[in-house]
Amino acid sequence: QVQLVESGGGLVQAGGSLRLSCAASGRTFSSYVMGWFRQSPGKERAFVAAVGWTARSTSYADSVKGRFTISRDNTEKTMYLQMNSLKPEDTAVYYCAASTSLSVVTHRYAYNYWGQGTQVTVSS
Repeated sequence: QVQLVESGGGLVQAGGSLRLSCAASGRTFSSYVMGWFRQSPGKERAFVAAVGWTARSTSYADSVKGRFTISRDNTEKTMYLQMNSLKPEDTAVYYCAASTSLSVVTHRYAYNYWGQGTQVTVSS
């Protein structure tokens, strides 16, 4: 089992940057596929990015490709999301999640563990 805690959210102007972190507890962090999702009011939780066990495999939603970068540090049991060129439509609560899948997955139902979320607000 793994527990996840997000941090790094906040208020930023359009065009700015933020880096989210997801700290994990438990001994087997390196065996989980990790992902970031986001949810805006009235919308379903949507996939943002995912990274495989060794960070060689990644996947991004089309809306964030070229602007966001997902990474992980298995020694520190932490996953990151570097967000650049932020837009007002990126405003959402961002969640990190862990999956026992053997490969990178993008559907939220493939993820077994979730953090509490961190708010990201991008002003225009």
